[in-house]
Amino acid sequence: MNNALFAFCNVRKFNIPLKLILIFLFLNIAIPVNSYFVTYKEQWYRLFHIHHNQAPDDSMENIYWLEQAIKAPFANPLYALAKIENEIQWEKYRYLFNMHLYIKLIEQYMFLGNKWNKRNAYFFNAPWRDQNLESLEIAETCYRTALYYWDYALEWAEKANERRFRWIDLEKVQFWQDEARRIENGRLNYGRTIQRELDALQRVREQFESMEKWY
Repeated sequence: MNNALFAFCNVRKFNIPLKLILIFLFLNIAIPVNSYFVTYKEQWYRLFHIHHNQAPDDSMENIYWLEQAIKAPFANPLYALAKIENEIQWEKYRYLFNMHLYIKLIEQYMFLGNKWNKRNAYFFNAPWRDQNLESLEIAETCYRTALYYWDYALEWAEKANERRFRWIDLEKVQFWQDEARRIENGRLNYGRTIQRELDALQRVREQFESMEKWY
């Protein structure tokens, strides 16, 4: 089973919307066949991209690339995205790369959740209460999947922040090192951010549920 779909099916106890499952199944068969030539993490990661005006389809495509990168082996250190000269640099690079992939995956799920989320339950939306509740359910699934992946990001960040790596600087992936440090000092905490989104979503859900279906 695709990792993203597995996460969807395990982070929650209620049924996942069929619409969202079908989207992810479609992604597994709709990616161009030239992806056959993409083998290593570094190659899959290069396919990941951020659009200036990003649509849900763009996020789902990026989720596919990132999922493949997570599953793929690393390229030879000669082809790493940082200059690698010894084994300890190589080890830290691998920890940072895995952490960064999960962070990007979290961000894509959060972006997707934001597209489905409803920030307010306006009284004039009462005739579409059920549709709004369905949209909130999809948004919650996205947020909970992001929360599921946050544990993995924390795990890899902890490895990258081990004391023996303190003086190992990988300049070409400095941003990844900054992410690891921000996780360590609590300045980057997607767990807290996602929980705040879930709490707000629940409040809006309760407002919709209290509405009469027809205004």
